[in-house]
Amino acid sequence: MLTPWMYRRWRFDYPAELHPAVIERLRGTPARATALAEGEPAARLVWRPGDGWSAQRHLGHLADLEALLWSRLDAYERGDAVLPAADMGNAATVDADHDDRPIGEVLELVLRRRAETIERVSAYPRDFFARSAWHERLGIQKRVVDTLTFFADHDDHHFALARLVLSRAP
Repeated sequence: MLTPWMYRRWRFDYPAELHPAVIERLRGTPARATALAEGEPAARLVWRPGDGWSAQRHLGHLADLEALLWSRLDAYERGDAVLPAADMGNAATVDADHDDRPIGEVLELVLRRRAETIERVSAYPRDFFARSAWHERLGIQKRVVDTLTFFADHDDHHFALARLVLSRAP
């Protein structure tokens, strides 16, 4: 079983110059989402274990979280001291009800929103990735490159959960 996201801890102790590799991880998310869903019947993609999320909802959640990433990038651009907090109740994902739409729409949403993010971060100058602000929940100072890594790890976390759900789906 995976460690719940809330209990994970990170060490962001690598050079900010590694940002191109982190951006590349983020760039791969739409292709990974498509590969995960490819060939799966709709009924398996929306199957939920008890009150948990379906694989399709996990994929839709990736698109929903781009708004938080953008708000944090805005904060870095403004030079804010503290990063915006996440909605740990995931209201955007709950309200979107990704299971009620075709998987193609969910995948297109992941692709479109992530492409916008990649375009934005690719335009930043090299020194921007070392800017930092305080992350309240983690109690640490996070650089832009750390925030991008955090989101790439978040993608991985939800891919793993989606695969776990699919492995149990009838």
